[in-house]
Amino acid sequence: MPEIPDLEAIRAFLNPRIAGVEITGAQAIIPVVFRTPRADFEAALTGNAFAEVGRRSKFLLFHLQSGHILVINPMLTGRFQWGLPSMRKRAKTCMALSLADGHELRYADERLMGKIYVVATRDLGGVPQFAEMGPDALEVSEDEFVARLRKATGQIKNVITNHKVIAGIGNAYADEILFRARIYPFRKRKELTDDDLRRLHRAVQEVFAWATPIVASKMQDELDYEEWREHLKVHRRGGEPCPVCGTRISEISPNQRVTSFCRNCQR
Repeated sequence: MPEIPDLEAIRAFLNPRIAGVEITGAQAIIPVVFRTPRADFEAALTGNAFAEVGRRSKFLLFHLQSGHILVINPMLTGRFQWGLPSMRKRAKTCMALSLADGHELRYADERLMGKIYVVATRDLGGVPQFAEMGPDALEVSEDEFVARLRKATGQIKNVITNHKVIAGIGNAYADEILFRARIYPFRKRKELTDDDLRRLHRAVQEVFAWATPIVASKMQDELDYEEWREHLKVHRRGGEPCPVCGTRISEISPNQRVTSFCRNCQR
């Protein structure tokens, strides 16, 4: 699943390449991922031009010069491509946009779980999840982070991955954040002090600041995004030595969601 470092790297790659570029053709190839009717989608984008690419939580927001926004939630398996038309298309390519500079921007989705919308800027709040999302993990202040988490209940990993509390933290980076903060992922939120929560907020900022340039370095002249996780210190490294203390990393899958952690560092 693309998470904040992936989406921030994609956004940074695309902004200098597509801002101001006209869209000369728009194809909605696999309709199931579109929440805007095909004819309306293609009409809204063809002849339009890109402005800035933004992000909110796990959504990429392609602002258009008409005042509309192309909103893409890639969910688990959504992937982006940008390059020349001769670039080999991924399987399950759902969308292809032809650009006036000769390139194409594509979206592919192996499981067809992602969602694509075109909305007027004033209607962005009507996109499912937008109205209920908490503040973005990169934008929330320490005080607001602590105040919001104080009101939450349950295990701390479930709390920080709940988009209604804090938006944008997914399963993989939740493991990294909790490891950085030295907090046991199954600890109850009510057992954590305000100092613990402030340390957790710092870990959120530090992990994303560390990971984003690493992910961005994997994107060269063409964007053919593959999820990059080799830099992660604990997530999916069950059985390997902890990079801090050497204890074997534990890995369990409650509710079919992998959680990796160090039993010594995260007591």
